[in-house]
Amino acid sequence: MGQFFEIHPDNPQRRLIAQAVEVLQKGGVIAYPTDSAYALGCHIGDKNALDRIRAIRKLDAKHNFTLMCRDLSELSTYAVVVDNARYRLLRAHTPGPFTFILKATPEVPRRLMHAKRKTIGMRVPENRIALDLLEELNEPMMSVTLIRPGDDLPMTDAHDIQDQLGHCLDLVIDGGGCGLEATTVVDLVDPVPEILRYGKGDIRAFE
Repeated sequence: MGQFFEIHPDNPQRRLIAQAVEVLQKGGVIAYPTDSAYALGCHIGDKNALDRIRAIRKLDAKHNFTLMCRDLSELSTYAVVVDNARYRLLRAHTPGPFTFILKATPEVPRRLMHAKRKTIGMRVPENRIALDLLEELNEPMMSVTLIRPGDDLPMTDAHDIQDQLGHCLDLVIDGGGCGLEATTVVDLVDPVPEILRYGKGDIRAFE
């Protein structure tokens, strides 16, 4: 059974954040809160951890993962934004419950990007625990929403996550409720934004 940390949602305990990042750096898979739902996360370069997440979610090789970023300063390393208009949209909606599809740079591991389009999903969560994890980690984290196979909605209670999935996770972080609504997914590859999935957040700027 994996570890279980109760972390304050507004004032995360630095000691526990550091211990959680140590789990990630050692190849662990964690469940953690975001601004839309609980998510599974692992180190960006760890293929074994990625395969474990695929097994937990029963995802095929075509499923796109998201790079969770602490801010837009990491954007240029992993994604291509070709004009100021799209960058302004990103800046106005981060942090927030949006996943943006962008052209991937060569820095993105091939297994994370869309095989044909060479794109990657990126987002900056508006959640103090998630942001503190990313700050301590000092690089993006591979992530995917925590939805059990066959379910339509994500898991929302950390104790349920521990009871049902603790045997295959290294750490569950209890940061309180996150809600059920997934992120809005916006494709910014082309000049005109396209909403691929309607979810949480104000979408008027993309319509």
